[in-house]
Amino acid sequence: MGRDDHAGLNKLKIFNDPVYGFINVLYPSVFDILEHPYFQRLRRIKQLGLTHLVYPGALHTRFQHAMGAMYLMGQAIDTLRTKGHDITEDEAQGVTMAVLLHDIGHGPFSHALENNLVDELDHEQLSLLFMKRLQKIQPDIIGQAIDIFLNKHPKKFLHQLVSGQLDMDRLDYLNRDSFFTGVSEGVVSHDRIIKTLNIAREKLVTDEKGIYSLEKFIIARRLMYWQVYLHKTVISAEQMLSTILKRAKEIAINGQELFATPPLKRFLTNHIKADDFLNEPDLLDDFALLDDFDVFTSIKTWTNHSDTVLSTLCKKMVSRQLFKIELQKEKFESEYVDKIHEITGKIYKLSFGESKYFVLTGHTENNAYDPGVGNIWILQKNGNVSDMAEISDQLNIRVLSHPVKKYYICYPKEVWEFLMRKDG
Repeated sequence: MGRDDHAGLNKLKIFNDPVYGFINVLYPSVFDILEHPYFQRLRRIKQLGLTHLVYPGALHTRFQHAMGAMYLMGQAIDTLRTKGHDITEDEAQGVTMAVLLHDIGHGPFSHALENNLVDELDHEQLSLLFMKRLQKIQPDIIGQAIDIFLNKHPKKFLHQLVSGQLDMDRLDYLNRDSFFTGVSEGVVSHDRIIKTLNIAREKLVTDEKGIYSLEKFIIARRLMYWQVYLHKTVISAEQMLSTILKRAKEIAINGQELFATPPLKRFLTNHIKADDFLNEPDLLDDFALLDDFDVFTSIKTWTNHSDTVLSTLCKKMVSRQLFKIELQKEKFESEYVDKIHEITGKIYKLSFGESKYFVLTGHTENNAYDPGVGNIWILQKNGNVSDMAEISDQLNIRVLSHPVKKYYICYPKEVWEFLMRKDG
């Protein structure tokens, strides 16, 4: 994207996207936000965290995803207008801006480090902080985008297009993540789904003829979660990354010497909470300087740190010596977890307090159709509007709406090899 004519009239640029082909920037106001350093930072944040350690092609960024969601939003607006629904130019710009900025609050490695650098503040809340800051540049348009983002706009379907069970965010990330990972199960008919979008009873619906594409969409989402987003090796890698940051923060807060880039050091040496962003205006600017490079540069340096726990974990991460992971439907017995702690402590000469950084437990969930986020409404030929779960004859959507929970335990492969030798 050229900068030579930034001050001129040619702000309606064209991007060549590998998923959709050519993407147009429809509004000069959008171009001005694309050029802002806050948004350009998304080029340096991977969409799928550490998933590239399993699927080497998964190196795409939050910037690409935001552009894709913006493109799909343009397609959706065109479809709804064609069907006679009134969407003003201001509303079109507002909803386009809302979907463009919906992920701007993501920190390094996206979801992998959620709540690690900032306590009790998720990426959506941070996105809102960025929007409010950017509102100074585009007061009216981003003001409307904020209303849509918070579901305060009177036309509720605009919010559903940005954040709902069938929004442009999900449609893009399924296709994009499928493309870059090579997992074909995630491919969905985004164009077919968008062409069947409609509005009835003041909410976003889909024409009945699109139901089969929606069934495929839900199944694709379920498969992508288990094959990509919650792949067991990805869980292991991201839990290790999270643990490294926790150990580094503990060391930094205790006053020990720890290399870090200046913005990262601020977040490692303090327990940053939501109120701090209100009381310290420059804090958001420091967060806006953080990206994947800050974290991984620090991790490479920490491989030589005097703290054995930190250096060992970092060496394993840099060389991709990921923890062994076990998954099951029930919680692991405390006796088994204690046994893993004991063996880990002996192998690495660690105290029980230190072994907690090498034995990681928790759970994960997959919810293909989450009624809590909102329903997928079908406009039937007789004019009735029904939940997809009630009229789908191919899938038991009600079963898919129940979350599938799996428990995990991660620990070094040397411990697993010790257990195999002992059992053998």
